[in-house]
Amino acid sequence: MKTKIFLLSIFLFSFLAAQSQIKLASILGDNMVLQRNSEVKLWGKAKPGEKLIIKADWNTASMNTTCNEKGEWLVKIKTSEAGGPHTISIASPKEKVVLKNILLGEVWLCSGQSNMEMPMNGFNDSPINGANELLLDADNDNIRLFKVARAISASPVDTCSGSWSPASAETAGQFSAVAYLYAKELQQKLKVPVGVICSSWGGSAIEAWMSHETILPFTEAYARSTQPKSAIHQRASNLYNGMISPLIHFAIKGAIWYQGESNIGNYKEYAALQAGMVANWRKDFGVGEFPFYFVQIAPYWYNNSKAINSALQRDEQLKSVSLIHNSGMACTLDIGEEKNIHPAEKLTVSKRLAFWALAETYGIKGFSYKSPNFSGMTVKDTLAVLSFDNAAMGMSTFGKEVNCFEVAGSDSIFYPAKFAIKAKQANVWSPKVKVPVAVRYGFCNFPVTTGYLYNTAGLPVPSFRTDNWGR
Repeated sequence: MKTKIFLLSIFLFSFLAAQSQIKLASILGDNMVLQRNSEVKLWGKAKPGEKLIIKADWNTASMNTTCNEKGEWLVKIKTSEAGGPHTISIASPKEKVVLKNILLGEVWLCSGQSNMEMPMNGFNDSPINGANELLLDADNDNIRLFKVARAISASPVDTCSGSWSPASAETAGQFSAVAYLYAKELQQKLKVPVGVICSSWGGSAIEAWMSHETILPFTEAYARSTQPKSAIHQRASNLYNGMISPLIHFAIKGAIWYQGESNIGNYKEYAALQAGMVANWRKDFGVGEFPFYFVQIAPYWYNNSKAINSALQRDEQLKSVSLIHNSGMACTLDIGEEKNIHPAEKLTVSKRLAFWALAETYGIKGFSYKSPNFSGMTVKDTLAVLSFDNAAMGMSTFGKEVNCFEVAGSDSIFYPAKFAIKAKQANVWSPKVKVPVAVRYGFCNFPVTTGYLYNTAGLPVPSFRTDNWGR
């Protein structure tokens, strides 16, 4: 008898669920964070022509809407200052859905390939530095996490799989280390709730994260990424359609991006592709020219540490900063691992990204956040005199030997070079080069050196070259 009652209960529950008319967009749910002090969208589906009443408890007035002929509905609601928990109810004459434990705060989209996807628990034989201690401190109801499940699609879709969860050792352990630690940095400084949405796929190419309309004008990239042999996560638009398109109605403050390793073979167009992708996302999300902060790929041997393939890609990434307004790059030249493409030092990555956001997006002053960049070279006798910007208090090696400078003369042959710091400049020379013509710094897949060049705030100089030979 008990078995029959149990089975009947399951049947009734399934029947009632099937009759449910109000369907919310998959990114909307309990525990979510909505962007504070803005206008956010709520959307979903119900019966065509159904009248709905939407009420957010931070507003005194409710909103009415009517589903279109396809049963689709969408409303815009103004949010208030950070706080919560709040509730939102969506009601029809026959049904009511209530979203609970909602916070108003800052929302960031986090995307890319495996170094963004890499969870706090790490990958097999590939750890996150200090993960255990960081996870012990992970319980924080003011940090909320949403992980978009891997999905591909040949055309844009409006649904994805995932759910919002408060940060804890358990939830953060399975979540992107860079995204979680970035949220933690922001939350600790801003003292408001922070929600991060991670939509990433290891090994993915940038072409997969761009809409069809955006990638199509890049004829070489489009042809390359639509070949039948293309991997599904590198095929043009597959991941945009399946993992970005379902999110575009959700209001965000900005985006962070960690990708590029899969594109070193076609580095020449990467800066333009990244600029195109950002313009694509900004247009589709419709929240203005949101900030876009990204990570320059770390050095890795790529089967030949002395080759320059990935250095050329790093160079293109640096160039894209000038192509993308309201953007910034976190340099990771000093934390790469020669035989591990997934560097363990993710806390440093997240801090360098957060420096950009705290300074540029949230207007906090009094600290450095930009890496010093090579800005020019002059030649004085046997010396190549290099100048750098973003080094208000000069340069430093922090007491370590830097041996990844090279200098060449008119014969284009590079020799290991010595250097000496002179405030915001560096003098570079080699006994084998009487008249310097070109200088390179860390310009190879993995520079073998005991130290690196920084500004006095501890931000590293990205690899650079003054020539364009062998491009």
